[in-house]
Amino acid sequence: MAEQDKPKTMEIKVKMPDNLMGGVYANNVIISHTKEEFIFTFLMVTPPQGIVTSRVIMSPSHTKRLANALQENIKRYETNIAKIEPATEPKEKLGFHTA
Repeated sequence: MAEQDKPKTMEIKVKMPDNLMGGVYANNVIISHTKEEFIFTFLMVTPPQGIVTSRVIMSPSHTKRLANALQENIKRYETNIAKIEPATEPKEKLGFHTA
């Protein structure tokens, strides 16, 4: 591929706000959608209650890219580290599910 035919890359500097630096933990997610967007509501559930730790809203096309990126990274993880065994479903309605 000639130099002029290569896709150009743009460097974008990203600022991480201090309050997000440590991240948040979620052991549950509710996924819902409309025609225009997917809504991911992440929760930390410790019975008898839970708390929303974050909510992410994405377009359908970005959501599909996210799903592909997750699949690719799971493959890399299992190739380089270990096979991931699915967790058994708890008796209560907890865990990752769709709305």
